[in-house]
Amino acid sequence: MARNALTGTRIRARRNMRGLRQSELARTVGVSPSYLNLIEHNRRKVGPDLLDALAQALGVSPDTLAEDGDARLVEGARAAALRSGADLADLERIEEFTGRFPGWAKVLAQTQGRVERLERVVDQLNDRMTHDPYLGEALHEIISAVTSVQSTATILNDAQEIEPDWQLRFHQNILQDSARLAEGAVALVNYLDAAKDDEMGLAAPQEEVESWLAERGFHLKELETGSSPSEVRVTDQIALSSEASRTLARRWVARFGADVSALPLEPFVSAIDMYGMAPDVLAETFQVPFDQILRRLAFLPPEIYEQRSVPAPGLVICDSSGTLVFRRPLQGFTFPRFGGGCPLWPLYQALQTPDMPLRVPLVTAGRLGRRFIAFAYCARQGQMSFDAPRLLQATMLVIPDDATQHTDKPMLSVGASCRTCAQLDCPARREPSILMGAV
Repeated sequence: MARNALTGTRIRARRNMRGLRQSELARTVGVSPSYLNLIEHNRRKVGPDLLDALAQALGVSPDTLAEDGDARLVEGARAAALRSGADLADLERIEEFTGRFPGWAKVLAQTQGRVERLERVVDQLNDRMTHDPYLGEALHEIISAVTSVQSTATILNDAQEIEPDWQLRFHQNILQDSARLAEGAVALVNYLDAAKDDEMGLAAPQEEVESWLAERGFHLKELETGSSPSEVRVTDQIALSSEASRTLARRWVARFGADVSALPLEPFVSAIDMYGMAPDVLAETFQVPFDQILRRLAFLPPEIYEQRSVPAPGLVICDSSGTLVFRRPLQGFTFPRFGGGCPLWPLYQALQTPDMPLRVPLVTAGRLGRRFIAFAYCARQGQMSFDAPRLLQATMLVIPDDATQHTDKPMLSVGASCRTCAQLDCPARREPSILMGAV
């Protein structure tokens, strides 16, 4: 909407407030009443000189008559009206309402914006309850402990006579399950308290970027069709609510653009059909870094994997400190939202051997372990210099271990993080699991 789209409405409202006739105001500013009438009905634009004259005659500043926030106020009021199911006739008068009552229009627009933000929070919390591995494991643990306590208590209550040894065992089971339940509840409360954030419900700009990419299927199709990274819309994206998240998103767009330029879609997909999911062969074929192949595989168009009836791979990246700086989830192989991942991941092993690609078969810890193949690679970042610190970035691609990928190499048992891992005797454990029973 043009900057002065509501200027005429504002002029008419101010004139009426001062009790001036249209002809009187027109004579004061040196225009004809008919021309002023067209202006007041938003049928003629107002030049800066005439706007200054009108503002002086009405005793207000020019900015009061031509406010930069017109479009935002109108769209906010219109969105609120559509939400409430307003009649079409009312919608047609939104601009008039905004022009005559800018203060109330601002309140309405701000309220509508807050409603939209709260709705996003609800969606994000719902998604978190559905996909957050920690919450799922913690709730399962609490329910399991409650069920165990209830079953043991029922036996003790219903049995007429119980031998002392069995009675002692039941009492010990209740004690242990009660302690496990208490610890699980405390851990869950601490987790939820620590995760409290602002109204957006996201913990960091990184999560906003990952959410934005997830909405797009982890693929930026504009870049596949010849657009430059600067043409990808970032600034006005709702999911990117902070400048920090928009800055990170621009970096990802630039990196994705470089990957697309080095690995054009059609020849790359043809190579996959010929060689399969073999990053080493693909890197040799296209003469590009190994980690670039891993990223390109994770950011292919979703339909590429749908057509082949295979799931899109998971991708996780960490920096020299081991901090996870990017996560693309894969069903059955979860990446933690907070803290570091499993110390046994090939991702961290790659940090110890830069420039050496790894291929490691994995199985998730637990009774229902699933098999995967992980490809990991650590690359040096920045220019090499005697005085500069050594910066590294490790990338790990994870794909299901199907018949074509199966290997006889021993499987490495890993979890998502120590906090939720079922492998209780792991030598790499750095903290107790919420799945451990109390002693």
